[in-house]
Amino acid sequence: MKSLTGIVATVGALAAVVFSVHAGHEMPVYPSYYPQEIRIEPMAPAAAAEALAKTRIQAYVGAMPPPGVEAKAVRAVDTLGAYLVVRINPASPSAKDAAGHCATAARAIADLAVDDWEFRRLPYPVTPFHADYFHHADLAEAANGRIRQPSGDAGGLKMRAQGALAGRVLRAQPAPAAADWDAALAAIGLDRLLAPHRLDINGWSGRAWLKHGGFHAYLLLADGLADATAKERAKALLARLKRDDHASPEERINLERELVSLLTSDCRRVVAGYGIRRHYYTAEYSNGVENVAYDSQAGFDSAIFMRTIKLKDFPWNGWLTVGVEGQPKAAWNPIGGFNDQAGRLIWHALGDPAFFPEPYADGWSMNRIGNVKRPPK
Repeated sequence: MKSLTGIVATVGALAAVVFSVHAGHEMPVYPSYYPQEIRIEPMAPAAAAEALAKTRIQAYVGAMPPPGVEAKAVRAVDTLGAYLVVRINPASPSAKDAAGHCATAARAIADLAVDDWEFRRLPYPVTPFHADYFHHADLAEAANGRIRQPSGDAGGLKMRAQGALAGRVLRAQPAPAAADWDAALAAIGLDRLLAPHRLDINGWSGRAWLKHGGFHAYLLLADGLADATAKERAKALLARLKRDDHASPEERINLERELVSLLTSDCRRVVAGYGIRRHYYTAEYSNGVENVAYDSQAGFDSAIFMRTIKLKDFPWNGWLTVGVEGQPKAAWNPIGGFNDQAGRLIWHALGDPAFFPEPYADGWSMNRIGNVKRPPK
């Protein structure tokens, strides 16, 4: 053993001399490698919480498990899950004109509960989960400032809530049935908002602009624009952004800002904030995972998740089980199927596209290829 130790020490010393410019550790992330078996298992949130705690599954793609699951080695990642939108009743006595619409919306948003972990109040449609938020940060902050000092008392408003999250954060007196209401607060899930615009063919996600904050703002607010000219202008701006019709990055940013400013100029429909979606995994050793990357909007329901998740006990082998909420319903085929949650996870594991959506931005990540320039001779 002494001679072996000496050999190892000698080799290490030589390596330190010859390769002194290189680090002595391997790269911690190995893209596009897989365990020997990946199992996608449908299960309810309550069952998933127990399975995570006992490491029978390594991750769960679905609703938040019951409180307390964060104990021990269970970890969570937060992504954009929903928008909360205030819609003004045109028949309300407090909204007789444009100024009344804006005042009513400000009163409603200012009174929303901000102590719910799932809700973030932000009266602007581009959120920190969007790659283009930095381009809108000043406009978002200005919108926040207008809400902090609303005119009037929200306690006098008659509010309607649509969705569980909206019901939790709404502190005003719920409105009765029929038409006697001032404003409605609706929780609009991101998946439901984008579902009609997704295109999943042969494992190709396509349409990187699906993650743009400006596109989300258009889907949420365009129908609320009363002025026909403004609505046509918003439509034209969105079309230019989709086809990259701009001469420079600066022009693109200005187009995005103009689009969102136009969409938020009418207070008949206003974004009040956004909801957090939480996905869980276990980091327990030795049956947990590490190097978990995820999409800022899709969470674990993304190609980057399957390409980075690494079993702790078997770095290049082992058995990975991912729980998923709901039973599979899609026709699993590589042309028009694999478009439900379970199917997408399966295709993320089996498919091998050249590009997949960037996890924290709105562009593309290269998979197994690279743009490498040869050094000059």
